[in-house]
Amino acid sequence: MEERNPTQQRRSPTGPNNPTAPALSTFLQRIQAHSPHSAQLPLFITALILLLLTGLTLTVTSLGFIFFMPLIIISSPIWFPIGAVVSIVFAGFASVCGFGVLSVVGFCWMYRYFKGMHPPGWDRVDYARSRIYDTASHVKDYAMEYGGYLQSKVKDAAPGA
Repeated sequence: MEERNPTQQRRSPTGPNNPTAPALSTFLQRIQAHSPHSAQLPLFITALILLLLTGLTLTVTSLGFIFFMPLIIISSPIWFPIGAVVSIVFAGFASVCGFGVLSVVGFCWMYRYFKGMHPPGWDRVDYARSRIYDTASHVKDYAMEYGGYLQSKVKDAAPGA
């Protein structure tokens, strides 16, 4: 029978005599704890694709500016007026569309208000209308009283008038 020398025995990588085994298993457990779950994987892949597309877009834009800059500089007397006209036309079109949408929304609100369908904010409009009416009636009453006071003073100042 063959005798085994204890110094020549082969150590197992996960055995108690291996000092790197606990560190290796702890490291693997940490990696596994931070790995994305199956629900996070599509989000992770989507984020990577979007990041790649962003980098690609910035690179192509930068290279396009580098290659086409001489053409842009030479033709800039043409592009500036065209850009100004296009900007003004777009701003005018956007404002007309915005005012049109605002008018349609306003007319729809007024239609619902006058039909009694109680659109949002109808209570504020009623409150403001009642306040305006009350203020106008108070001003009218005050003017009637003050007007009568002035008429009596005018008679006192000019008795023959």
